[in-house]
Amino acid sequence: MKRTIIVTSVIIVFFLFPSCKQPASSLEEIIISSLDTALVQYRQMAEYLIDKPGLLPRSYSKKGEFITCNSDWWVSGFFPGSLWYLYEYSNDDELKQLAEEFTRRVEDQQYTTNNHDVGFMIYCSFGNGFRLTQNSRYKEVILTAANSLATRFRPATGAIRSWDWGTWQYPVIVDNMMNLELLFFASRDSGHERLGEIARSHADATLANHFRPDGSSFHVVSYDTITGVVLSQQTRQGYSDSSAWARGQAWGLYGYAMSYRETKDQKYLEHAIKIADFIIHHPNLPKDKIPYWDFNDSDIPNTYRDVSAGAIICAALLELSQLADAVKGAEYLKVAETQLESLSSDTYRAKTGTNGNFLLMHSVGDKPGNSEVDVPLTYADYYYIEAMMRYKKLKGF
Repeated sequence: MKRTIIVTSVIIVFFLFPSCKQPASSLEEIIISSLDTALVQYRQMAEYLIDKPGLLPRSYSKKGEFITCNSDWWVSGFFPGSLWYLYEYSNDDELKQLAEEFTRRVEDQQYTTNNHDVGFMIYCSFGNGFRLTQNSRYKEVILTAANSLATRFRPATGAIRSWDWGTWQYPVIVDNMMNLELLFFASRDSGHERLGEIARSHADATLANHFRPDGSSFHVVSYDTITGVVLSQQTRQGYSDSSAWARGQAWGLYGYAMSYRETKDQKYLEHAIKIADFIIHHPNLPKDKIPYWDFNDSDIPNTYRDVSAGAIICAALLELSQLADAVKGAEYLKVAETQLESLSSDTYRAKTGTNGNFLLMHSVGDKPGNSEVDVPLTYADYYYIEAMMRYKKLKGF
């Protein structure tokens, strides 16, 4: 009887006060809903590509064209990596089979020695696959890829070469910090200490030469191939040589948080904190914590956001929140929670069945090159899914 009275009272209140807002969904509910949406979107994307051998998703143009790539493009590992995360979330054998299929499509990249992005290609795909299945074949691919990446290291510079083109003598981009996880894993799991030493050397050289006193970073640093002297500090994808390209800051933040996790070297933690503080306290970071494509674009606020940078920063802050002290950790967690809410809102997350089945809208690949501007990007989705899975594990739901 009491239950009937309570329910009736709730109904009366609802109809008497229709303007009363219903309680907002909790972040946990938002994330579960977003992951469920991802299951639908990514199954549809996989079904579209399954009978197109060798192809992997890259983007979706404003003209409604689904843009794909082959395994040799730097983003090839992100789609299989996302499928592995969604398999982890759902425990769905169909998704596992899809993850296995699309992971096979990048297997040939384990032998690549002319591309520094082997870490992105192989560790996001085979790394997540090995983490979840302990498939020994996956481990073999990872170790081969790590040795392939190590061929691009030169002791004179202390760093792994990024590009084999352009006018630079020995260009190293801040993005390359992300490929060190492949080397750290291989060193730890195989006992090949040299791979870990290369990773640490690269992290040290990048720390010394890529970053300004305020914690922001250059995009490209070129070294003399013989002496290792820094020849130039520039940008290719940012607003200017002196600006803070948002995704570059994100790569650095993520890379040094990961490097501390792998080495427990205090200087990497301190540097990750310095980068994080630069980002989250920057006067041009919007209230929703999704950055403009470059923190120093003179057209702010009338310029593009970069959702890919926001997703990477979010995933990195979630890890850093557990590595820093309690005060800093709480601050970083709060920012990451705001980012998760923002990314999951209608402003940035596409409706089911739209956006080429990508989850997020409004990323910027290369604005100076007018390439992939204000479109979905496969790596934005990957780090968004990773961030949601990290938060889910952190909160235990």
